[in-house]
Amino acid sequence: MRILVTGGAGFLGSHLCERLLNEGNDVICLDNLFTGSKDNIIHLMDNHRFELIRHDIVEPILLEVDRIYNLACPASPVHYQYNPVKTVKTSVMGMINMLGMAKRVKARILQASTSEVYGDPQVHPQKEEYWGNVNPIGIRSCYDEGKRVAETLMMDYHRQNKVDIRIIRIFNTYGPRMAENDGRVVSNFMLQALKNEDITVFGEGRQTRSFCYVSDLIDGMIRMMENEQDFIGPVNLGNPVENTILEFAEKIITITGSKSKIIYKPLPQDDPKQRRPDITLAQEKLGWQPSIDLETGLKATADYFAARCNRG
Repeated sequence: MRILVTGGAGFLGSHLCERLLNEGNDVICLDNLFTGSKDNIIHLMDNHRFELIRHDIVEPILLEVDRIYNLACPASPVHYQYNPVKTVKTSVMGMINMLGMAKRVKARILQASTSEVYGDPQVHPQKEEYWGNVNPIGIRSCYDEGKRVAETLMMDYHRQNKVDIRIIRIFNTYGPRMAENDGRVVSNFMLQALKNEDITVFGEGRQTRSFCYVSDLIDGMIRMMENEQDFIGPVNLGNPVENTILEFAEKIITITGSKSKIIYKPLPQDDPKQRRPDITLAQEKLGWQPSIDLETGLKATADYFAARCNRG
């Protein structure tokens, strides 16, 4: 197939492009390189089935494709808060442009939505039918509400124009090719540990996250795209094993053999206190669940960051 991956030079997008190429597809990577990097896809450039187009999905583009994976959007607070208006435009106008393309060429489109649509959840673990607890005027809302509107657009194009859609909600994912400056917990802790710097834990470290290794997430994403059960989602994709941030920091110190100490800082505004997916639907509809345990995934991620530090 001929497959378009928007945000294809990003962390998740680059792994997805690689997997799709390995399965024999032609892959178009569309990226404005705001948070994506050519370094993530440099090893794919010699493949005649791979094409990089530098383009911002806020602007229309005409392409002929069979599948569209829409991953384009800054996903870490430090990046999406840098230009919040642009973040909303990417989620909303970009979604409209991609759905218009899907409608025109009759392509199936998958939207990479996020667990952030649940906000600071009052239901735990989070199931797909939960409508969330999002602050619509907070500093994170450009991302949260942008992704919520993107889901709305997906459903309305499906109902009104019969566009073939799939919606996934991605929970915390980690692995090689994460951006070093993305400000999220895995990259922050890894770099601090490898440099033997103090590890910064916000609040008391009791807030929880559930970390899914990137190869597991990509497998779930492709399974959702190619399922033929008329199951359009949304479906949670993430690891249901829950860890406190403090436990996570201690685990990284152990894995890296770091001399880092843990220090505490105030919790940022609207930072979710609990985050764990209920993946019953993914198990039932897609036969999917994560297979990489946290220790194995963290070792591979630590090796990647160690190599980056040594290179730099």
